[in-house]
Amino acid sequence: MLRPRIIPCLLVHDKGLVKTVKFKDPKYVGDPINAVRIFNEKHVDELSVFDIDASVLNREPDYKMIENLAAECRMPLCYGGGVKTAEQAQHIFSLGVEKIAISSAAVNDPMLVSRIAERVGNQSVVVVIDVKKKLLGGYEVYINNGKKGTGKNPFELAKQVQKYGAGEVVINFIDNDGMMKGYDMNLAEKMRESITLPLTVLGGAGSLDDIGQLISQFGIIGASAGSLFVFKGVYKAVLINYPSPEEKDALIKSNFKFN
Repeated sequence: MLRPRIIPCLLVHDKGLVKTVKFKDPKYVGDPINAVRIFNEKHVDELSVFDIDASVLNREPDYKMIENLAAECRMPLCYGGGVKTAEQAQHIFSLGVEKIAISSAAVNDPMLVSRIAERVGNQSVVVVIDVKKKLLGGYEVYINNGKKGTGKNPFELAKQVQKYGAGEVVINFIDNDGMMKGYDMNLAEKMRESITLPLTVLGGAGSLDDIGQLISQFGIIGASAGSLFVFKGVYKAVLINYPSPEEKDALIKSNFKFN
C-alpha cells in the first residue's frame, strides 16, 4: 500500500554537504557520504541529493561522487544536478541511482523529460520546479539556483512535464528555503490540483508537525526537508537526524487516513 514518504534533501557544494537559506549563503554541514551512512541507520524512506554547482557552472555531473553515494546508500536515491541529456541520465541510472531529477534543463527543454523517460522509465524521472512568489501575487519558476526568473507558471509547467512523461514533480519554494517556518500549503494545494503525478513538497519544514500537517491535508505525498534533518535545536547545531520508525509510524497514523 502506498504511504506518505518523508525525504531528507541534501545539497552538495564544492563536494561538501551544505544548507542554504533562500538558496543563498551555503553553510557547510558535513560530508555527504557520512550523512548517507547515518541516514542508512535511521531507515529513511528515500534520499534526495542535489549538486547545486553542476548546472550553474555548466559542468557534467560528478559521476564518481554519484557512484560513491549510490554504493553507500541503502534506501532509494534520487540525484539531481547538471543532467542535460538522456545519455547522462542513463549513465547515472546505471550507477545505482533510482531516480534522476532535472530542473533547469526541463524548463529549457521540456521534451528532455520524454527522452530520459524512454531510457530509464517514467517512474525514474523527477522534475524539480523551483518557485518564488511574485510581487503582485502568484508564483514564478526560477532556474540556476534561483538566480534567473523564467516568467513561467509552475502549474502550467507541471502539467507540461506530466504530459511528456515525468514520474514525479517536486515543488520547491525558494522563499521558504532554510526558514523552518512551515510549508507553503497554498502552493502545495495548487500544485496538487494541477497534476495527478506523485508530488513531493520541499521548502520550509521546521518540525515534524509541519510534515504531519502536509500529510493530513494531502494524504499520499512526499514531505521533503533539508534543515529539519541536518540541524537540531533553536541554535541549529549540526546533527543529522530523522524520526525513529516508531515516531514516523505514529506521525503517519495520526495524520494519514488509511483506506
